[in-house]
Amino acid sequence: METILAMPPKTPDYAAIKERQQATWASGDFAVIGTTLQIVGEMLGEAADVRAGERVLDVAAGNGNASLAAARRFADVTASDYVPALLEKCRHRAAAEGLTIRIEPADVEALPFADGSFDVVLSTFGAMFAPDQERTAREMLRVVRSGGRIGMANWTPEGFIGRLFKLIGGRLPPPAGLKSPALWGTESRIVELFGTRAEEIRCVRRHFNFRYRSTAHWLQIFGDYYGPTLKAFAALDVAARARLEADITALLDELNVAGPDSLVVPAEYLEVVIATA
Repeated sequence: METILAMPPKTPDYAAIKERQQATWASGDFAVIGTTLQIVGEMLGEAADVRAGERVLDVAAGNGNASLAAARRFADVTASDYVPALLEKCRHRAAAEGLTIRIEPADVEALPFADGSFDVVLSTFGAMFAPDQERTAREMLRVVRSGGRIGMANWTPEGFIGRLFKLIGGRLPPPAGLKSPALWGTESRIVELFGTRAEEIRCVRRHFNFRYRSTAHWLQIFGDYYGPTLKAFAALDVAARARLEADITALLDELNVAGPDSLVVPAEYLEVVIATA
């Protein structure tokens, strides 16, 4: 009788994955897209009840949407990200508005802050992309004080961005063993990651509307400036790229609520507020 031994699941090479991710997010110019998402930072600032004088950390801050929202509420804000070029965009935006935000290059999986340093930790579509999800959650919990809040906005698997990444992953599969970032957009995964330290978890499904001139305009902007799609298109040959563009076009056309003369695509995300015990 043949004996088949089950192999243990392969542990992802997080260091190598992170290096590739840094290169991906540094490519293009995410701020071109990121600034259009500012309303999500404002809504999260309200949901997390950010107050004047509170110590707020924005992790995987990118170009600083949540940081700016917190600073407008007169909080004491630190923006952190492991892509320095993105933080420079945050710095320039803050200076243009006369807002004070401390800039701290940092990896959300290894934050250089003492335990309980912050009243509030925020993330809009940032921490969800860190490869080691458990470590990311532990770090966010570590640096927020007992009785503080964690606020997040995470794309859902069923929404537009979740479906977009599924299309890309069908052509360029992610590393073996890596959990999907879209899991952060599910209530069950949030409870798994934060439940042991949570006094309360509130999850609300919301929509952000991507507004562009047309499907072709969206493809041009995301193909030129959004790291994940830019890198995906660059990695494919001409025929494969054309097939991916056709599938994304079909997805955009399916979800477009604006009719033939414009493009408005609602993208579902999970707004999460965790009150820490």
